[in-house]
Amino acid sequence: MTGQPSEARVLLMGMMAVGKSTVGGALAAATGWPYVDNDELVLRANGVTTRQVLDTGGRPAIRQAESRALRQALAEPAPLVAGVAAGVVEIEDDIATLRSADALVVWLHAPIEVLVQRVGTGEDRPWLSPDPEAALRRLAEGRDPIYSSLADLSLDTSATSTGECVQRILDALGPLAHPS
Repeated sequence: MTGQPSEARVLLMGMMAVGKSTVGGALAAATGWPYVDNDELVLRANGVTTRQVLDTGGRPAIRQAESRALRQALAEPAPLVAGVAAGVVEIEDDIATLRSADALVVWLHAPIEVLVQRVGTGEDRPWLSPDPEAALRRLAEGRDPIYSSLADLSLDTSATSTGECVQRILDALGPLAHPS
């Protein structure tokens, strides 16, 4: 998006474990807007859970389901806070969708070392095995430049408190944050 969105809609993007759910939940609490994470969006858009998609179709099916979930986030009525899948920036159509979205697109990021601490062994995320740090570093190298190019606002969640992240997002929304 370029300029101010016309709707009160915030899309949070960034790597896994960066804090999309934490910041999204806090922003929702501060505004009274609903927060929906990627897993819920996948369910709404596809009728099955993320785990079911992964188990039946693998990584390609997840990417397709997450693309539909991104479009679902933009179809939901505003106001809305949504956490989108980390991998949406790997699909050209999704990049174009984010670039043209009538939403405030916020890139949440943190150093790889912080993400590694947050994901631990990566056992819940088999694509990170056997070396979560190397996998996260490889993913970030490809994704971070795209996240940066799409973001209306960029926040380092390791250096900025959740409350400060929320305030910076509210400031970026301007009058949309507090409709009269």
